[in-house]
Amino acid sequence: MGDGEVPSAGEQSEAAVRPRGEQRWPVLGMLAVACVLPLLLPERLTLGPRWLLPAIDGGLLIAVAVTDPGRIDARSRRVRSLRLTLILVLVAGTAFATGHLINDLIRGGGITNSAGLLLEAGGLVWLELVLVFAFLYWELDAGGPGRRAHETTRFPELAFPQQLNPDIARPGWRPVFYDYLYLGFTNSTAFSPTDVMPLAHWAKLTMAVQSLVSLLILGLIVARAVNILN
Repeated sequence: MGDGEVPSAGEQSEAAVRPRGEQRWPVLGMLAVACVLPLLLPERLTLGPRWLLPAIDGGLLIAVAVTDPGRIDARSRRVRSLRLTLILVLVAGTAFATGHLINDLIRGGGITNSAGLLLEAGGLVWLELVLVFAFLYWELDAGGPGRRAHETTRFPELAFPQQLNPDIARPGWRPVFYDYLYLGFTNSTAFSPTDVMPLAHWAKLTMAVQSLVSLLILGLIVARAVNILN
């Protein structure tokens, strides 16, 4: 199209539905929340000094924001490696906190002797679990957000309702972080798929692990809290 030419209605329509990378601030905001959560946990549930993981996560978070500014649409290996490293650090911290919390719930002692402290610590660990798995789904599904911004997935690994029934999806629809956050929340509360169907083997195994861990945390916390209150 030359300078000064007005795009036709068809060209305007095509531009309106052209895929764009998703907005960055929801992802960075939730990553910041996930980075801060270890600071609120009891010392025995943190991997190393309480400040260590948040400091590492904060540095990686800044690197992610700087290397891919604007919308999330870069497909470079460096950008994705930084995001994966940050998520893996979050996974390590959450796994450590979850394992020690479950061990304390089974053996007793420490925060498990106080209903208030137990519910507070358990709620924080459970929230970490939801966020970490949401980031895993967001990063692993269909090659990650950078690839999803440029390519349409013919065979989805996580099938959202809009993919199963395109008639209810707006033109150019792509799953964004909010969709994966909702998936992480519902899978941790329902202990099974709700509206998003796992089709790939990695998706089924990941959702199964999340459901099992969430069930253990919530079940043991409720049982222990009832015993304390009685």
